Amino acid sequence: MIQYLFCLGLCMFPGVMLAQGDTATLNVEQVLEIVRQHHPTVKQANINIAKSDAGISIARGAFNPIISNIISGKTLSDTTYYDYLHPNITIPTWFGIEVTAGVENLTGDRLNPSQTVGQSSYIGVSIPLLKNLLMDKRRAYLQQSKVYNEMAFTEQQALVNTILMDAAVQYWEWVNAYQYFEIIDQNLTISRQRFELVKKAFQNGERPAIDTLEAMSQYQSFEFLKNESWLKFQNEGLALSVFLWQADNIPYQLPENITPQQGWDNEANMQMFTLDLAQLLDYARQFHPELQLYNQKLTILGIDQKLKFQDLLPTLDFSYNHLSKGYNAFASDGLLFQDNYQYGLKLEMPIPFSQGRGEYKMAKLRIEETVIAQSQKTVNIELKVRNYFNEYLTLKNQIQLQRDMLTNYENLFLAEEALFQNGESSLFLINSRENKVLENQRKLIELKTRYLKTIYGLQWSSGLLR
Repeated sequence: MIQYLFCLGLCMFPGVMLAQGDTATLNVEQVLEIVRQHHPTVKQANINIAKSDAGISIARGAFNPIISNIISGKTLSDTTYYDYLHPNITIPTWFGIEVTAGVENLTGDRLNPSQTVGQSSYIGVSIPLLKNLLMDKRRAYLQQSKVYNEMAFTEQQALVNTILMDAAVQYWEWVNAYQYFEIIDQNLTISRQRFELVKKAFQNGERPAIDTLEAMSQYQSFEFLKNESWLKFQNEGLALSVFLWQADNIPYQLPENITPQQGWDNEANMQMFTLDLAQLLDYARQFHPELQLYNQKLTILGIDQKLKFQDLLPTLDFSYNHLSKGYNAFASDGLLFQDNYQYGLKLEMPIPFSQGRGEYKMAKLRIEETVIAQSQKTVNIELKVRNYFNEYLTLKNQIQLQRDMLTNYENLFLAEEALFQNGESSLFLINSRENKVLENQRKLIELKTRYLKTIYGLQWSSGLLR
């Protein structure tokens, strides 16, 4: 919902959304979409997701049935000691139980009396009774690989969130530079016209020569500022090009004739755009990718803790096979432990479980360490959201105040021009008023671009840029 509100609010700015047919201008959402689709760093994150998918396949391989066959024999001095054939299958299951089945064919003249001569078959199970009953390495690795896959997606979101923020900031720097260039260019045109009028007035004997010098100085000043602002605009365009890539990892150079979309600085829409701090904070706590990474890391550490707990338990494994003569494992009858069976019971118990206790304690400490880091990260994220929100509110008011100040300076400038035409003022005062108007125009543009950067900063700090 909050992402929808952001998109709806940004659509209120005419310059933010642009028809695809207009190739002479570039808006911020176009820049961000190019980054999402083609930026190499985003593509590398997609590769990490594919690698994590492969990791799941590897972990699942531990549960694949295993078919094997043993063929062996020994002959010495024309005596056949034994010939042995033993194909079998082992089927691992989720709860640590392994089901086995196989057939054997043993012949020879020198055999162990405990071995079954001729054809035989069996089917049985192996069951861990203590250690590895509730968790073992196979289950732990598969569960962790699935969480690592989720982490790969989350890391991609965190990466995209940051790189989109950098791209948005650079876009508004580019807009700021272009808008200032436009203002200087307009002032240069007016200053040139004023210089021509003053020069004609001097030639007609209506103005002193010093007025032509004053008008020329102002004109030259604006020409100097135009060159500087054009250079700034071009350099900001080069910096923006770093984020713009084409398909097949081909870098894109922003052409000089591409300019920002007009109408982005609509003040009425800026005043209408409102955000709710409580919603932003709540979204950040629940869905910020950097916080989700901590949750996923805690899940992985929890699985590891369960696995380490198994090292505190003694090994007690039980195996049982139902035996039959011939190759039909179900041919013989008999109840458990009465006839036609083979069993085994294995007990191992390290004393005093030093390694198990140490590794389990280490796993608990890792969880505690991560919880502390998560709490600190949550506070830092909330602080960023609050800072950007305070800046958003302040800039919203500052824009209105700066607009009022600019209107006043423009009226003073117009009044000074009227006095000048009536011979009651000087060109020096005209230029001073004009410079003051230019100064406030520049401040207003900077406030508007800061305001829009702050809106994207709010999205970034809340984890909304995806």
